[in-house]
Amino acid sequence: MGGVHPSENKLSCAKPIEVLPLPDVVTIPLAQHIGAPAVAKVAKGDRVLTGQLIAEAGSFMSANIHSPISGTVTAVDMVVNGQGLRQMMITIKREGDDWAEGIDRSDALVKVCPFSAQEIIAKIKDAGIVGMGGATFPTHVKLSVPPGKKAECVIINGVECEPYLTSDHRTMLEHGEELVVGVTILMKAVGVGKAYIGIENNKPDAIAHLTKIAAGYKGIEVVPLKVMYPQGGEKQLIAAVTGRQVPPPPALPIDVGAVVCNASTTVAVYQAVLKNKPLIERVVTVTGKSVKEPKNLLTRMGTPISALIEAAGGLPGDAGKVINGGPMMGRAMVNLDSPVTKGCSGITVMSGRDAQRREATQCIKCAKCVSACPMGLEPYYLSKMTQKKGWDELEALMITSCIECGCCQSTCPAYLPLLDWVRLGKQTVMGLIRARAAAAPKK
Repeated sequence: MGGVHPSENKLSCAKPIEVLPLPDVVTIPLAQHIGAPAVAKVAKGDRVLTGQLIAEAGSFMSANIHSPISGTVTAVDMVVNGQGLRQMMITIKREGDDWAEGIDRSDALVKVCPFSAQEIIAKIKDAGIVGMGGATFPTHVKLSVPPGKKAECVIINGVECEPYLTSDHRTMLEHGEELVVGVTILMKAVGVGKAYIGIENNKPDAIAHLTKIAAGYKGIEVVPLKVMYPQGGEKQLIAAVTGRQVPPPPALPIDVGAVVCNASTTVAVYQAVLKNKPLIERVVTVTGKSVKEPKNLLTRMGTPISALIEAAGGLPGDAGKVINGGPMMGRAMVNLDSPVTKGCSGITVMSGRDAQRREATQCIKCAKCVSACPMGLEPYYLSKMTQKKGWDELEALMITSCIECGCCQSTCPAYLPLLDWVRLGKQTVMGLIRARAAAAPKK
């Protein structure tokens, strides 16, 4: 249903992953995931090691955070993030690179997982693994199948349909063995015998590479998919791979028997379970038509975004906008000294006309936004009702089903800021639903 095919602009797809030099100072947000912020376990003046727990999950729906460098904590305070909002962060000044005990830093591949399903989920929770495709849903929560539900398959999201971004593509090519072993770990964690790795046809090298590796493992199938945005959305990927439709919220993929994990997340699961390595680094694509050297950089969390841009040749003179993520679902940044986080898969520099919003005109009722919506919604009407504050009607029209993919806004010939209004309406309605649930009498 719906979808668009924006220009791919995969400028960095042939660029091997490079290791970015360690930063002198990192700032680590305590909220790098969906759910409650983590609670700081360190204070100013404390000395920490690379991989040491520095903030503990604040609830079941939360995630641990570990130090990406060794050094001294210089502050636990509010710091401005990439969108200009103040957020609690831990600041650490680097001193060497001394690692916590028990972390296997070798490249030796470990294939056998000796742990039970419960032990696997516990190790993933301890390591602070979250969805690295941008959603940042705590992975241990996703793998904890609720009573009465049953997983039937694991689906690995290697689609990476967002224009410009190539971090998952390079991860699949350069860490394919670790990824496939990670798939077997996820299968064991949720008790299934079948897994699919979904990859769009614009990545034939990754399809061929993982198909060859998967042939040596039971129950894992690589599924080539037609190129269409936003096929990387969980619901769209499940439909493409299995033909099953996930019902509207509060339904989840597990309601149709699927557990979906991003490709980079799956490699992080392998490292957490078999290498005892917490999530302290990730691959970030730095790209843009005017960027001198688009790159895929293995980066420690908390590294300033400005350091990544400098490593790619510096900020172009004609840069008009820097986006955390890709141009469809990413968010424009106002502070380039803000840090890389667990969900940061790319930094996209937009230049010239690409960086400018066109002047909005009158809606001509063409319904292109309706045709493009992959969730079957009516974006023009949801936008209008948000402006009119019709919250009850918006809830009835299932605005909470919006996945904020931006297809509506990208197809609008009147250049209306549809996504901005729909996103605001969705946030407001979800807030009202939560408030209603909190005020309801406890059974």
